[in-house]
Amino acid sequence: MAISRAQMLKELLPGLNALFGLEYEQYSDEEHTLIYESASSERSFEEEVKLSGFGAAPVKDEGNAISYDSAQEAFTARYNHETIAMGFAITEEAMEDNLYDSLSARYTKALARAMAYTKQVKAANPLNNGFTNSYQTGDGVNLFTASGDGVTGGGGHPRVDGGTNDNRPATAADLNETSLEAAIVTIAALSDERGLLIAARPRRLLVPSAGVFGAERLLKSEQRVATADNDINAIRSMGIVPEGWSVNHHLTDSDSWYVITDVPNGLRHFERTALETSMDGDFDTGNVRYKARERYSFGVSDPLGIYGSPGA
Repeated sequence: MAISRAQMLKELLPGLNALFGLEYEQYSDEEHTLIYESASSERSFEEEVKLSGFGAAPVKDEGNAISYDSAQEAFTARYNHETIAMGFAITEEAMEDNLYDSLSARYTKALARAMAYTKQVKAANPLNNGFTNSYQTGDGVNLFTASGDGVTGGGGHPRVDGGTNDNRPATAADLNETSLEAAIVTIAALSDERGLLIAARPRRLLVPSAGVFGAERLLKSEQRVATADNDINAIRSMGIVPEGWSVNHHLTDSDSWYVITDVPNGLRHFERTALETSMDGDFDTGNVRYKARERYSFGVSDPLGIYGSPGA
């Protein structure tokens, strides 16, 4: 339905002092780049397969034959690209009679804002829903899971060797020195599909807007936070979270927090078609139509690329 003069009656009359409501600042439309590895795609979907390597080498007794191990595929992560599109139309008469501004310029900016906002919401979706079976990874369990967490769809990320990897605390905890240190220890203990340690390390702490003050104190204080002790802040002095912290304003749980690790092929973003805009005029009605469209997907290949807690 086209925007007509009836929907902008005040803009057709003299005496109006100001138009407002479309000039709000917006948070960065690049927040997803701090979480996801990005790649382009030329297909309708992408798949990434996690491989299982070999286990620890056994002792070969004198005179005996060597042992042979086998490798296999562990699981597949699939990315189905979504098409995100929106448009608007303005009647010929509304554009002719508007006294104050270019309608197309104002609403084109509003369209771009809506598209950028949608992209950031889509990017935050795996994190916002990863603590329940609303979002599961290619191994068939919740994105964030731990042995003994008592959550449906949880129980740890299963490995080919029969073990599991945890990427959340078994008991949900708020962000503090103790819980972050426990997360760092858990990340250091992550193993590959055959139980070999993978030397995973924290890279960045990610928090919602309500968590920025705690994150700043936790990573920047020289002494331990919220204690009377004169101990050093070991997390800061060791530089164990080298990229510091960042905020994502589209995280919906105010006390959740996340640690992005250096495990490759963790959280992935594929761009199938970059943002495109176009306009055309309808000969019969005189209406002018504007459209924006892009195709992309956000997801997780290796869940060991992130650790998260929903907060206590």
